[in-house]
Amino acid sequence: MTVDVQVVPRASRVAVGPAVGDRLRVAVTAPPVDGAANAAVIDALARAFGVRRAAVRIVRGETGRRKTVEIDGGDPATLQALLRGGG
Repeated sequence: MTVDVQVVPRASRVAVGPAVGDRLRVAVTAPPVDGAANAAVIDALARAFGVRRAAVRIVRGETGRRKTVEIDGGDPATLQALLRGGG
């Protein structure tokens, strides 16, 4: 499953969802330095979708806040719930 996300680095807490426009909002506490925020995004999405970290990879947007992420084994129903209300 491919998901477009909007990353919010240096947030006060880690949160996945709700939607920002047509993208899933992912807030992480890590700063956008040396790939720390990317690693935190992968970890947050893996936890939210209940998959291993290795099943989540950034396809596009490594250096920006707008990313496209591929999640192997991600459940579309989970995605819809996160887009609506977060988790």
